[in-house]
Amino acid sequence: MPEVIKLEIEEDAAIDTWFGIGGRADRLARPENIDELRQCLRIDPDLRIMGDGANLLVADGGVRELVVSLERFNDVEIAEDGLVRAQAGVDLPRLVLDSVRAGLDGLHTLAGVPATVGGAVAMNAGGKYGNTFDHLAEVTTLDREGELRTEPASNFNAGYRNGGLDGRIVVEAVFQLIPGDATDIRERFKAIMAEKKHSQPMGERCAGCVFKNPVLTQAMDGIGEAGDRVGAGLLIDRAGCKGLAAGGASVSERHANFMVVDKDRATATDVIELIGRVQHAVSGRFGVDLETEVVIWGQP
Repeated sequence: MPEVIKLEIEEDAAIDTWFGIGGRADRLARPENIDELRQCLRIDPDLRIMGDGANLLVADGGVRELVVSLERFNDVEIAEDGLVRAQAGVDLPRLVLDSVRAGLDGLHTLAGVPATVGGAVAMNAGGKYGNTFDHLAEVTTLDREGELRTEPASNFNAGYRNGGLDGRIVVEAVFQLIPGDATDIRERFKAIMAEKKHSQPMGERCAGCVFKNPVLTQAMDGIGEAGDRVGAGLLIDRAGCKGLAAGGASVSERHANFMVVDKDRATATDVIELIGRVQHAVSGRFGVDLETEVVIWGQP
């Protein structure tokens, strides 16, 4: 007899995001293994994969597709030779910290990046110190037809905030780190965290960066040359948008590429409106079209 799969589907379920606002999922599943994840695909091939909600905004009308949380895919192995194997639902900041404590060089460059391992691979998450694919050796994915594949990371056409997965679901990632001086690695990790705590609104209710850093098509005095990738926050600041508000959402005074919300009165619609107003201001001032890094799900 084949094994009976007991997949629970929650109805009218909350979708936990760092914004802490927005709509709900008509259906939500938390599979524990590949067989249950395949069952989710049979239920809805257009399902949406949930990480920790760090770069996600759910529209107030909610989500019709099946939402799948991979929080139970949380196995981790850290070897002394620097090989780190982590399932998709593993908390990236925790993995970074554990690798630093193990004296392994590489993932410390992702200090302060909010994500699960699966989400980090899917969007090649990172910042000015490094990106997820820098030390990624191997990725196991499940495609929308249910085929499981393990491939070298070099097979993926990863780029800026794009892992090149073409809709495949990350199941597990393997990183090859470098054994090093634990004290030195810890100090570099602490320096990155201190910089982020100083420059970003880490204690407020917000997501990660709202916009991707754009590439300039022409030189701009005091900003950069044609072909340079420049900080979206700099353009937003220079466009006079710091402190700009829509309802209970506002552009952070600390870092202009973050939007903070008042949990008691903000709605997802407020954030969406504010995104549009910032894009309009930057386009009008610099002729640059900002693309969102925050992913927006669902119906208005």
